[in-house]
Amino acid sequence: MADLKHEDYPRANAYDADWLLAADMGPNPLWLLEDLAHELDLRPGQRVLDLGSGKGATAAFLAKEYGVQVWAADLWVDPTAAAANIAAQGVDGVVTLKAEAHTLPFAHGFFDAIVCVDAYEYFGTADNYLAYLIGFLKPGGQLGVATPAMTREIRDLGHIPEHIKKLVGWEAIAWHTADWWRFQWEITELVDVTAARLQPNGWADWLRWSRAVSEYRGERDGALDMLEADNGQFLTFAILAARKR
Repeated sequence: MADLKHEDYPRANAYDADWLLAADMGPNPLWLLEDLAHELDLRPGQRVLDLGSGKGATAAFLAKEYGVQVWAADLWVDPTAAAANIAAQGVDGVVTLKAEAHTLPFAHGFFDAIVCVDAYEYFGTADNYLAYLIGFLKPGGQLGVATPAMTREIRDLGHIPEHIKKLVGWEAIAWHTADWWRFQWEITELVDVTAARLQPNGWADWLRWSRAVSEYRGERDGALDMLEADNGQFLTFAILAARKR
């Protein structure tokens, strides 16, 4: 079993490594969520949408660690499979559903918070998406995002670095700096941005996780070549948080 104990993420340390590795769909979602949660005010009983919830690890973590009511929405993972994965952590009451990010089946103003870990880059860069999404938040509701990020804008570089392009292709244009995200949200005047920062150890955490996935699967993880070639030059994660006005 891989050793995923991390001094920066004491809450995540309590979760079984094999359970988490079996739910792998990208970088370690609990490390990202635990860091993101520092920027949010999550309280027991709040309604939280976990958007792009994958196989349910983040939903289980939210419910178990913060006592919130979670709706876990994902387009690609079967809700029954996600529910079973969440139940394996002794968590019940999480609503799992299949939903596309542009056609969410919720009432306006329903949620106290919306959290999105390693998924927002697939739909959230569109100029009009923030306005759509925060319609599901109560006034003063919180939006928290952890998303792959660049230390420099690809537009400024003038190209996608070859080691990133080889794995991600043109989709890397959705990976932005924290400053890009801050401007993208602030200019709307729909939210007050409370955090927009790059993780100083985001690349290293991603590399560590990718190596653990490789060990768990017995084969080289697809992201490993990219991360090793990057060596922390361009790749990290952005932690973003805002409140609806």
